[in-house]
Amino acid sequence: MSPRPFPRTTKRLTLRFAQRSDLDDLAAIYASEEVNRYLYSQPRDREQTRTLLEKRVAASHNNDANALFIVAVWNETGRVIGDFMLRWNADEHRQGEIGGSLNPDFHGRGLAPEIYHELLDIGFGDYGLHRIVGRCDGRNSASIRSLEKLGLRKEAHLVENEFVKGEWTDEVILAILHDTWSTRMADLEKRELP
Repeated sequence: MSPRPFPRTTKRLTLRFAQRSDLDDLAAIYASEEVNRYLYSQPRDREQTRTLLEKRVAASHNNDANALFIVAVWNETGRVIGDFMLRWNADEHRQGEIGGSLNPDFHGRGLAPEIYHELLDIGFGDYGLHRIVGRCDGRNSASIRSLEKLGLRKEAHLVENEFVKGEWTDEVILAILHDTWSTRMADLEKRELP
């Protein structure tokens, strides 16, 4: 099944493939200590972000990559405020994973669930995935809540399973099945009908 084209819009955002002109906004995101707090990476400088961006741009033209890397653009200003991904296994198990980073200036506005909603819709609707997971550092309660708002349930809390940035950290794995997502969307549509 081929995906619906990008860009995609929500009430507040436009989701599209990354462009080289996004460098300034992405560099500001990835230079942030707050953004990198729960990631494997350290804050990136502009050249490191440029390298990452080049990989994202190349991946958007590779139909065999089994991954979508998209940026979230704040419609009011046209600024890129987030970098998100959906990746999947192209095998009979039809498993996917979502994740991303949001500019800290936009935290607390419900934007991550808005973006993840679209990625789940793409994964299940366009790529026919069976199950999609989100993996979070156990201390990242905001990301965990964002995924739970969309119906992902906690399947595992792995205690001190990774050594990241000099310390043992927990990992929380949340997941949702296609059938659960479809039921949630059908229920939502019924509630919105006049």
